[in-house]
Amino acid sequence: MMTDTDLAERPAETPLFYARPEPLTVAVQGDWRLRPGGYAFAADTNIVMLAATEFAAAARSYPILFAGNDGSPVALLGLERANLFVADGQWAEDCYIPAYVRRYPFVFYATGEADRFVLGIDVESDRIVREGEEGAALFDGDTASVLTTQALHFCEAFRRDSEATILFAEALAPLLIDQRAAITLVSGERFDIDGFRVVDRERFAALDDATVLEWHRKGWLALVHFHLASLDRFQALLDRQQAASPRQC
Repeated sequence: MMTDTDLAERPAETPLFYARPEPLTVAVQGDWRLRPGGYAFAADTNIVMLAATEFAAAARSYPILFAGNDGSPVALLGLERANLFVADGQWAEDCYIPAYVRRYPFVFYATGEADRFVLGIDVESDRIVREGEEGAALFDGDTASVLTTQALHFCEAFRRDSEATILFAEALAPLLIDQRAAITLVSGERFDIDGFRVVDRERFAALDDATVLEWHRKGWLALVHFHLASLDRFQALLDRQQAASPRQC
């Protein structure tokens, strides 16, 4: 059997993982609570967006690739549309969990005003408690609870990191080349992965001195090296696909 995965094909209607995100307000969600939960919501995807600040940590667990028309960095989590790092709702032990995953079910909304965002939540999340005392409150009276305040700060930091990542991706674009991975398991099952790009080592080595200095000062040289080093994780991903227990890291 052959499985073909195109990393460039991602639905754009709602953010990945979110079924029905809505702004978080006292008027609507004032009495809601949020119970602890695992990562079952992330079990059916094989890529997750990464911010540049995550490259060092993510490179130890996943291949870091560039996907989509804008060359957004992503962590490759599986050879087909399934996450090899989630089993029974739990993320594989000792593997880095991307910030995009950790922020769920919260999300940021642009308001239309410059640099102004509001916090939202996926109202379809199975972690939401609409009645009762289970979980942590989203609001303390008319003000945000500790949980919601922490989520706000986390989403704000993620937004800033994502904006910085866009600048890096734009600068990196001329160095990227299209790649395609054809992987065959010992069972004979074949996986074709398309729609991603990687840094061309020759183009990277040919950067002029002024650009090298600029990228060094911005920390971008290190990001490229983390990306290139992460490509060695393809073999680990292949081993995970073939392993009996996908939770081994």
